[in-house]
Amino acid sequence: MSKQNFIVIGITLFLALFIINSNAFAISPETEQLLKLLEKKNIITDKEAADMRQEMEFSSQTGDKEAYETKLAGLLGNWADKIHPSACIEVEASYEDNNFHDPSVRDTDTSDLVLATVEIGFDVDIAKHVKASLFFLYEEADTEFDVDQGIITIDGADVVPLHVDLGKMYVPFGRFESHFIRDPLTLELGETNESAAVGGFRNDWLELSLGVFNGDVDETGKGSSNHIDDYLASAVFTLPEKTVPNLDLTAGISGISNIADSDALQEEATATIKNHIGGFNTFIVASLLDKYFFNAEYLGAIDDFEANELSFDGGKSYRPEAWTIELACGVTDSLNLAVCYEGSNDCGDFLPKKQFGGVVSYDLFENTSVALEYLYGKFENKDTRHLMTTQLAIEF
Repeated sequence: MSKQNFIVIGITLFLALFIINSNAFAISPETEQLLKLLEKKNIITDKEAADMRQEMEFSSQTGDKEAYETKLAGLLGNWADKIHPSACIEVEASYEDNNFHDPSVRDTDTSDLVLATVEIGFDVDIAKHVKASLFFLYEEADTEFDVDQGIITIDGADVVPLHVDLGKMYVPFGRFESHFIRDPLTLELGETNESAAVGGFRNDWLELSLGVFNGDVDETGKGSSNHIDDYLASAVFTLPEKTVPNLDLTAGISGISNIADSDALQEEATATIKNHIGGFNTFIVASLLDKYFFNAEYLGAIDDFEANELSFDGGKSYRPEAWTIELACGVTDSLNLAVCYEGSNDCGDFLPKKQFGGVVSYDLFENTSVALEYLYGKFENKDTRHLMTTQLAIEF
């Protein structure tokens, strides 16, 4: 199925669920558009669409909302109960002040207002032991509206605690927990979105994962490079609820065979490198009384890249690594404060060598929040950056 068909079906399901739960009785333009789309995709016949229009008009006149909803829900059979939609929209305004150590380079400052994120997702219960997840993502100036994740999951459920994930996904390398608007440096260095096969074991205490994929950055002189020759492994420990009263704790480690295949480094690396460079990650996330929060994470390469294999290495052998520490407090049910201290090594002007800051967020209404953040960063070349960001976000 093409990407366009995925998007059409996803939007169709989302509109259907919206219309089923609406208070409107007359045939709205949105409903008419949905019916035409269902006809075009051969989900319903022309006769069924005509009957549906007639039924809606009758329901509109008699005020029979229940008949209206029942008929529309019937178009999708029992799928409405199996589909779990979600969405996230984030609008951000930012101000950035850059001060360069080189006196010949003029300092700069910029400001912007962007639709930072639009994400629409569907989790679908296909059958017992089979699930699917489909997520679309748009990020202004970074990502066109496209399939971000498309995963088929087969699990043992009540039989055996095993599962297999197949499709495009964020592979289990790194945790990237954060209370901030901006991504932590560990995510900027190591997040990896690939089409992969990941299998694992999961119970209340432990989750083990093994995975393989075909990465984009290959080794020099290896002949044909189009092979599934990248792999990863992770182990995550979670303290079951109520084991220690008022304490939640998760910790883990993971490794990947080629950190150059991360979303960021594959943009900075040459098309091929002399040797695949493995990556290592470890993290801990804890909360007390569901009010005080702590998380720390390290992610980095376990060997050196050759000189000139990374765009920011300045002709030197580099071993990029990043770490982050965050403390957060829920002052009230709606007000949250957090501070962070993070840094990197061998990342040139790609990531700050040291960065610290704070964020305050407030839940304005249900599923609606506003946040204000300040970050100060200093790079290896002694350039500095002041970054202020405010965000309005809704999630449902």
